[in-house]
Amino acid sequence: MKRILFIMLSMFVFSGMAMAAVNLNTATKDQLQSVDGIGPKKADAIIAYRKKNGSFKSVDDLKNVAGFGEKSVANIRSEVTVKGSAPAKANNNASKTTSSPAKTDSKPTATDKK
Repeated sequence: MKRILFIMLSMFVFSGMAMAAVNLNTATKDQLQSVDGIGPKKADAIIAYRKKNGSFKSVDDLKNVAGFGEKSVANIRSEVTVKGSAPAKANNNASKTTSSPAKTDSKPTATDKK
């Protein structure tokens, strides 16, 4: 019985660790800093890179961020993820509608008084 409880407890602990990965695409500065090896400057660099370039496609994209290299990415790989994505980057070339909604005037006109 004790063995079964120990196995169940172990599974619960390890499943919690797996779910605790920080998403590079959505994490706040504080969440990024919770990862060993990411301080305030690196967290700022990740957020700036994300704003400029959009979502990370893989954890390896972190190597393109100032302050990260092969070793630092390898050290934090198990603690970060890119599943999901950040909100879409604003597209300045998006098509814009040129028509504006019709303006309505709330004042009664002569035809309204009939």
